Amino acid sequence: MPRTVHCQYENRQTEGLDFVPWPGELGKRVFAGIGKQAWAAWLAHQTMLINENRLSPMNPEHRKFLEAEMQKFLFGGDAEKPAGYVPPPAS
Repeated sequence: MPRTVHCQYENRQTEGLDFVPWPGELGKRVFAGIGKQAWAAWLAHQTMLINENRLSPMNPEHRKFLEAEMQKFLFGGDAEKPAGYVPPPAS
């Protein structure tokens, strides 16, 4: 039986992650209160940030930026969009 959590991003009960996805306290917080769908949404957003801003996850400053954006994205804040971002048209 999959583990369930009350996802703070989606504000509903959903399937939880299988492992702690990030080191430290933030990773524990994500594991305890973020579901798989919300984590997948963050990964897509993170990929966009990395590509558009030419970030390297190996660079400590870039990693710190991504961590701050993850916290804003998942736990309610104003997550940054890349400069010139235009959302896809609604279908």
